[in-house]
Amino acid sequence: MLKTALRNAVAHKARLAMTVLAVSLGVAFVCGTLVFADSTAAAHRAAASKDFAGIAVTVTAKEPPPGTAADERSGVLDDTLARTLAGVPGVAAVRPSIDGTAALNAADGTPLRVRAGANPAAAYVPGKDGTDARYPLVEGRAPANGDELAVDVGTAAAGGFGIGDRITLATDGPAVTKRLVGVVTTTDTRVTAGGTLALFDTATAQDLFAAPGRYTGIDLTAAAGTDQFELSRRVTAVLPADRAEATTGASQAERQAVLVSTLTRGYQKLPTVFAGVSLFIGSFLVVNTFGMLVARRTREIALLRAIGASRRQVARSVLAEALLVGLVASAAGFLLGLGLASLLPDLLGTDGRTLPRGPLVIGPRPVIAALVVSVGVTLLAAWLPSRKAARVAPIEALRTADRPPSAGRSRIRGAVGLALLVLGAVLLVTLSGAKDASEENLRSAMLGCAVLVVALIVLAPLLAVPMIRLAGRLTGRFGSTGRFGITGRLARDNALRDPRRTAATAATLLISSALVTGLAVVGDSTGQALDRQAAAGLGADYVINSRTTTTGIDPDAVPRVAAVPGVRTASAVTDSVLFIGGSVREVSGVDPDTVGDVMRLDFVSGSDRDLGPGRIALSSTTARESGLSTGSRVEAHIGRGRDVTGYTVVGVYRDNPTARDALAARGEVQQFAFLPRSVQRILVRTHPDAISRATEARLRAAVGNSPLLKVQDRPALVREAAGTMGDLLTVMYGMLALGAVIGALGIVNTMAVSVTERTREIGALRALGMDRAGIRWMIRQEAVTVAAFGTLLGMAGGLFGAWAVGSLANGAVEQYSLAPPWGTLLLVLLVSLAIGAVAAAVPARRAAALSPLEAVAAA
Repeated sequence: MLKTALRNAVAHKARLAMTVLAVSLGVAFVCGTLVFADSTAAAHRAAASKDFAGIAVTVTAKEPPPGTAADERSGVLDDTLARTLAGVPGVAAVRPSIDGTAALNAADGTPLRVRAGANPAAAYVPGKDGTDARYPLVEGRAPANGDELAVDVGTAAAGGFGIGDRITLATDGPAVTKRLVGVVTTTDTRVTAGGTLALFDTATAQDLFAAPGRYTGIDLTAAAGTDQFELSRRVTAVLPADRAEATTGASQAERQAVLVSTLTRGYQKLPTVFAGVSLFIGSFLVVNTFGMLVARRTREIALLRAIGASRRQVARSVLAEALLVGLVASAAGFLLGLGLASLLPDLLGTDGRTLPRGPLVIGPRPVIAALVVSVGVTLLAAWLPSRKAARVAPIEALRTADRPPSAGRSRIRGAVGLALLVLGAVLLVTLSGAKDASEENLRSAMLGCAVLVVALIVLAPLLAVPMIRLAGRLTGRFGSTGRFGITGRLARDNALRDPRRTAATAATLLISSALVTGLAVVGDSTGQALDRQAAAGLGADYVINSRTTTTGIDPDAVPRVAAVPGVRTASAVTDSVLFIGGSVREVSGVDPDTVGDVMRLDFVSGSDRDLGPGRIALSSTTARESGLSTGSRVEAHIGRGRDVTGYTVVGVYRDNPTARDALAARGEVQQFAFLPRSVQRILVRTHPDAISRATEARLRAAVGNSPLLKVQDRPALVREAAGTMGDLLTVMYGMLALGAVIGALGIVNTMAVSVTERTREIGALRALGMDRAGIRWMIRQEAVTVAAFGTLLGMAGGLFGAWAVGSLANGAVEQYSLAPPWGTLLLVLLVSLAIGAVAAAVPARRAAALSPLEAVAAA
């Protein structure tokens, strides 16, 4: 029986190759994801260990206690403390450091790789040899005065900088320009992952990030034979306990490694989703392939039973073939996964951001995953066909045709499918009254959608007959008096010959089209709602804002913006947080006299005119969740304010992304903002004829061309608001492509088996006068019919699911309404039909090449 299984595998190697390819795709995504995650984490850890190489202990300042004088808030890290630390037994060297952040403009004036946490800046601190070992120079020299700086090689290349160029940059104030005098290399992962690095001389860095004579950290190197933990204990003994602390280099590397591991876990989520989808869809291809092989070999299996093979031996022979397929697929998928792992850093890098690179790390997890996934899925998928093979009786060797499924089994399938359909529909319809997208509601929606898809798969063989007959009437009308009408009717009859196989073939496209249709409808509808919400809440034509919450706009820039030709209103906004009712909300500090001109506020009750000291307005969601209404009194505090203050709610407005969660008077918010007296946004209303690129350029010039600031018009803000939804749709279209590839393999497999089964029939058609083009057209029409059936059924399920979960989206995004993207759905349908036609090309060519006499004689 083992020899028989091996012989059968060789005899049907073409069809099994399709199955191997389908399973290999899933294995490749799983293994590639694991290798990528391990390799990226190792690259991060390697970079982190280089950052702390030679550092035994780092001394940093603690947050000063309340009431500390302003001139003492910069900490106690000065030259005096550095000399004290140098005298601690076991300290070999002391290197003070000054670290901060600096955003740069590229040579063309656009912000360069500006993102939170990705733009470190530091002092170039030369050692005894005149160089800073952390930043080896590759060109030029180190900065020596306040007009000079150095950057890393990646920043120089991305920004188009050369030695001697003037570079515009900003830390937390107005933009300044400095001359580039040096280019260095660095192992800082924030920089190698697509950030920027700016280096200054010590005095300049102290002015920017600390205070004259002060540092942000002091790194200590241990003498030979000194344990860093023991050294940390000695250093702690000489530090002022309430003002500074010591941390070992190992502890810092470990903290960073934990952070890096947390970040890299997120990188594998998206490929894992693809892997799950490919394996789920691929399992149907495996079931279909082995089901067709068993059906083709019914007489052969019956003969084996007749000469003494037991049911267990027959089942084992089928499973042996599946095991062979799984082993081959695991090897092929593993190799594909290694290639995918090397490509993922570029695929996941966006907006100029790349991930750190290093050698591929191949641990035991990917190898075990390849075997478990490929062999496990293949054996599980082949289990049902093996049971069917074991039930073949010896007498069936005398049969010349396959037996159709019994009426009883069809009734059972129909009852099970209908029960699942009702269950899935009930689960989804019950969500129509949901008020929010809570985790419980989302789980119910996912369960309902999954049950609905399974129900459609179970019912597909029963639905295939009426749906394909209806489609056949349409294709039969096309050229009904000519060759195409005849081939259309033959294609319909062939697709209906075995509804179970037709449904199994269409299942791959059914799943992918249902998934993409449902999420495309929800995604497009949500994107339009975000567009409407952003446009409805903003009255300004331009918004100037800081890129991070820790930076601000120079308050002196507000009158300069107001003086730009064409500007009608320039209203400054200070953003902070509001601690209210045990939760943290975003609060916008506005000018009541001008806010109505730059924000479109729809007050349910109250008015923005009553804003002032001790008086706030809340969004509808914040008011509802806090149990407040107009006229309520509430205890809260803003920003860094320590004292809880009683506030009166003077108005409740509909949720507005521009106004955020709460509104308060700007002067009060500025008083307690994390950056005192700061401004985070300037909302600009212009005259209708002043909206232009020239006005945008003037506004950017008015704020000093600072790379820390964004100047956006209304369309840019709308695009930004819907950006996440656009990323989601891109992911969904990727899933469609993945399902399409596996679906095409299934169609090729089915058509190839169909051509083999119908050799005599095709020969008879050729003998009766049908030419090669007619044969090819018949096979292609059959494949297109199967593809259309699966796609339309999946799209129907996806549309129903999108409609049913609309309430969840409406609870998460106001102004949500169902808006199917008909153009996209039509494109999905056309792509699926094209896949069917292309997938049938090889089987159709093979069928057309059959000689009429040889085909009749061979069958």
